[in-house]
Parts: sequence; structure tokens; C-alpha cells
Amino acid sequence: QVQLLESGGGLVQAGGSLRLSCADSGNSFSVHAMAWFRQAPGKEREFVAAISWSGGSTDYTESVKGRFTISRDNAKNTVYLQMNSLKPEDTAVYYCAADPRYGSSPRNYDYWGQGTRVTVSS
Repeated sequence: QVQLLESGGGLVQAGGSLRLSCADSGNSFSVHAMAWFRQAPGKEREFVAAISWSGGSTDYTESVKGRFTISRDNAKNTVYLQMNSLKPEDTAVYYCAADPRYGSSPRNYDYWGQGTRVTVSS
């Protein structure tokens, strides 16, 4: 059974950094692609970043390239999102997702965490 728990959100000033973590309490983490999505108030959930089961492939939405880095530690069943140079438009609830399939569409992912809120003040 896959259970995802995000942490690391909070309030930060523009230009600051946060690192989000997502821990999987199940036993299939190492065979799952993992991804981060976000949803701002009044907007649809959007793709942020994804990483393949091995960590050998990563993908980012254009607006975060060069600022965000996704990584994973299969020994710890944890995926991370390092967010640097944060902007007010990064404000959203960030969700971790898992699935054997790798991709950027939320429809690819069967397992979701509850989300962690990130607020970037200007």
C-alpha cells in the first residue's frame, strides 16, 4: 500500500528557498516514478517536476527550470523538491504523487499525498 506524506512547506520571502520532502510508507517506492504537482487558489493542478524510479530521468515544467531540483533517495523511500529563488507565483499547495508510469500528466498518477502549503511573500 502506498501512503505519501509531504512536509517542508511554509512561508518564505521571495528569493528564498525551501525543500519539500515526500515519504512513502509503502514497500514499492523504488519501482515508482515520483512527481510533484501544485495547485494555486482558483487554478487547476499543474505539473512541477517528475523523476523516474531510478532517478535517471527528470522533467520540469518550464517555469521552474533552473530553480527547482527533484531528487530521490530509494533507501529512505523519500523524494525531495529543492526550491530556490522562489517567486510569489510559486505560492500553492504542493502535492507528491507516485505511480509505476512516468509522466507529467496528473492522470498518470494513482497515488497522492495530502499536500503541503508553500507561500512566497513579495
